[in-house]
Amino acid sequence: MRIFNICNMEKDSIIVRQQYVDAVLQRIDMGQIIVLTGQRRVGKSCVMRMVRDAVLKKNSKATIIFIDKEYTEFRSIKKDEDLENYVYPLLGDADDTYLFIDEVQDIQGFENTLRSMQAKQQCHIIVTGSNAKMLSSELSTYLSGRYTEVHIQSLSYVEFIKFHNLDDSDASLLKYLTYGGLPFICKIGIEKVELVKNYLENIYNTIVLKDVIEREQIRNTYFLDSLSHFISDNIGKNVSATSISKFMKSQNENIATYLVLNYLKFLCNAYIINKVPRFDIHGKRLLETNEKFYFEDLGLRNRLCDFNLQQRIEKVIENAIYLHLKNCGYKITVGYLLNSEIDFVAEKDGHRAYIQACYQLSNEDTRQREYGNLQAIKDNYPKYVVSMDLLASNGEYKGIKSIHLRDFLKQTEF
Repeated sequence: MRIFNICNMEKDSIIVRQQYVDAVLQRIDMGQIIVLTGQRRVGKSCVMRMVRDAVLKKNSKATIIFIDKEYTEFRSIKKDEDLENYVYPLLGDADDTYLFIDEVQDIQGFENTLRSMQAKQQCHIIVTGSNAKMLSSELSTYLSGRYTEVHIQSLSYVEFIKFHNLDDSDASLLKYLTYGGLPFICKIGIEKVELVKNYLENIYNTIVLKDVIEREQIRNTYFLDSLSHFISDNIGKNVSATSISKFMKSQNENIATYLVLNYLKFLCNAYIINKVPRFDIHGKRLLETNEKFYFEDLGLRNRLCDFNLQQRIEKVIENAIYLHLKNCGYKITVGYLLNSEIDFVAEKDGHRAYIQACYQLSNEDTRQREYGNLQAIKDNYPKYVVSMDLLASNGEYKGIKSIHLRDFLKQTEF
């Protein structure tokens, strides 16, 4: 075992995010550069260190080269030539050498060195990058198809209660729905409400300023803020650029449709929101208009709504379901069938599930709508109604499963 310049080897209270470690380890022998992507502060750097530790545990002959560009020890590595001069003398056997670079975009021309090393199969390469300087969509330009991407999300509900040492309870679920899953909150303390809110405010402002306004050179910051608030208030609703443009005109702000499309793209690129297309269940094809948008982190969404969870609780539930399905590796679309809508069509490995989300099922009209839409689907894939209704949960109605949100968020297969 040879280790070069590993930072943060401390072991105290590390909670391993195993699914991401496994995702990297499964790809590590494929011969491609592995890039960890995700919103700011979701823990990309920590996952990289977890992968490093897993490699050391698995391979006693491993040569580990770890470069963290946020540390002053590596400030001399500014260009690709510097990277080559540092790394090449340390290389061991190709099969047992692992190069980790955190914040790789801070090395000018890094892609030249990484492409060369990958082509020659000189070592395994795992890197992270900042959204402000290297978007996920730009990886194909930088690395010319020589990479595979592992997207890191904020904490799932199960991870949330583990990180915060909470019981699995409705009270813990409410905390998760309110403050979301940014890992650093556990260092603040979930009980320190004002400090947590302040942290989320600062993170949101940093993402907007660094990853959107500065990067995209946005001038109309008022509209960007208005658009973010509009999306936060319309989670799970069909949204079109035209409808947003009309809404802004009603607010005495004349915004062209193309500008709406650009700003939505910028927010998606920064991993603030995610666009979910509609799927025609009958015609088995994607529809190209009126997508839905969901936030990448519940806490950042709620920051835009002054943490007034009760005002849009059903939409927060829907967003939580979306994040969980994404976390479980499902491809997600919004179902469209004969003028009715299915909140989510989740597909993975040739399997499909249909999911409806609501807050309570005590109202007869609500039951008719949620179950009725699912009954109209004539295939035999599983169908779920997810709610926070304790009385109606964990039952079945005409083959449709009713499940409490807390139980749904603990399952990984549907």
